[in-house]
Amino acid sequence: MTRAFVFPGQGSQAVGMGRELAEAFEVARLTFEEVDDALDQRLSRLMFEGPEADLTLTENAQPALMAVSVAVLQVLQQQGGVDLRTHATFVAGHSLGEYSALCAAGAFSLPDTARLLKLRGRSMQKAVPVGQGAMAALLGADLEQAQAIAADAAQGEVCAVANDNASGQVVISGATDAIDRAITLAAERGLKRSVRLPVSAPFHCPLMQPAADAMAEALEAVAINTPAVPVVANVTASAVSDPAEIRRLLVEQVTGMVRWRESVLYMKGQGVDSLVELGAGKVLAGLAKRIDKEVGAVSVGAPADVEAFLKTL
Repeated sequence: MTRAFVFPGQGSQAVGMGRELAEAFEVARLTFEEVDDALDQRLSRLMFEGPEADLTLTENAQPALMAVSVAVLQVLQQQGGVDLRTHATFVAGHSLGEYSALCAAGAFSLPDTARLLKLRGRSMQKAVPVGQGAMAALLGADLEQAQAIAADAAQGEVCAVANDNASGQVVISGATDAIDRAITLAAERGLKRSVRLPVSAPFHCPLMQPAADAMAEALEAVAINTPAVPVVANVTASAVSDPAEIRRLLVEQVTGMVRWRESVLYMKGQGVDSLVELGAGKVLAGLAKRIDKEVGAVSVGAPADVEAFLKTL
């Protein structure tokens, strides 16, 4: 079996995430404490107890999801001797999950990753005033259809494909009025359904340029090591290991499209036949089944999942 470890993005958060891991495994608890210390914030309490409205805030959800993902990997390493160099061909993550993947592969330290994601979340939130940007899922659309709808709906405003998650699940992002026009166009063109997403900002589109600038400055000040295994980058859907290239692509990622469907197909083309989703939720495992039924996928986020996965090694 040839595996890739993949790491979820925003939307997978839920109150209570990581609590069972912390109760069952000291190494998970220590991981959460290290993130708390790096941020000078009791983020773990927010993860375990809520309130949900605070956990969902972008600046909290991003480092919190990363913390759970890295804690799961630390548990797998301690309990089952899992080593990325031995057990994975690639790592990849959806949007913020790319930072989790880079941390897991040793490109970033855990404290640096937590601080970068806190800043990323805060900068993305501040980039566009509330109400001026929106996102929508075009269900039933493929990438080309979504790009055409976005282009026709723009009318001088920003409207672009943000996430190519799977065939039939493409997300667009941009100015609120342009997104509303796109939803109307999608219906006129016979798409199954289009829905505005409950997000606080229009991620992964050119309106995020102020956040990209903030991340460029922050990333220049952070050490990036060569990852233990190549990372499949969101914006290129191909493998990268060079630290300078990783830094450049992370800046581009803020305004660029998350090419998740292509990333999974790239990994399959390189011989990967199984994805292991580490962290909260099961979103990426679900998408894998829609992208290519030949690619197996399993989600590992709770103690029972850890036990089950280690038996497969």
